Amino acid sequence: MYYSPLNLYKVFFEDLNKKDFKSTWVYQNKIFYIIINIKIYNRFFKQIIKIVPNYLLFVEHNNVYTLGKIGSYQNLLLNNKNIIIYKIDRGGDITYHGPGQLVCYPIFDIINLSLDINKYLRLIEEVIIQLIYNYCVKGYRIYHETGVWVYTRKICAIGIKVSRFVTMHGFALNVNTDLSYFKNIIPCGIKKSVTSLNVEKINHIDILEVKLIFKNKINFLFKIKFL
Repeated sequence: MYYSPLNLYKVFFEDLNKKDFKSTWVYQNKIFYIIINIKIYNRFFKQIIKIVPNYLLFVEHNNVYTLGKIGSYQNLLLNNKNIIIYKIDRGGDITYHGPGQLVCYPIFDIINLSLDINKYLRLIEEVIIQLIYNYCVKGYRIYHETGVWVYTRKICAIGIKVSRFVTMHGFALNVNTDLSYFKNIIPCGIKKSVTSLNVEKINHIDILEVKLIFKNKINFLFKIKFL
């Protein structure tokens, strides 16, 4: 292994606030391929010539549907709200992004974090489970499914892309989300209902507080340090 221990767990953090999906996707890809090219460069020279960075992005998108690599347009039931649909390169099926939803894109070299893909996904779920527990909402995993559930209602969808152990895309946590947009799709191809933190708590949730709690939880569970 040629990675410097000085680089372990250090993550550049950026809150993009409200930003459209397409430009965020382009930005993610730029970072993603910079990291991959650095890894290829270092592997060629068989030593760490350049530091391999990690990034974590927060964003809140405008109304949009995204369809993963294995997704089917049959799961788009009705697009009567004239929302843009993007066919993208993450795993999973169709989902919705929009205002009041915290979307997080970790662009991590998971080798840096001593993780494989399965452990990475389970840790993301654990971060969300611990986060919503701060609001006295009990989150669950469902066997053979990815994401976090409150009873049988999905509160957080996860869909990623991995190449050379570098991740992109991430998760979407429904905080104050308008859940009516989910009625136009079969979210993630699963015929189950969705929920959000504000529905479970029956009051508006401060999304800035949610972001702070998330950063604290991921700091602890992933053993990372934000730069």
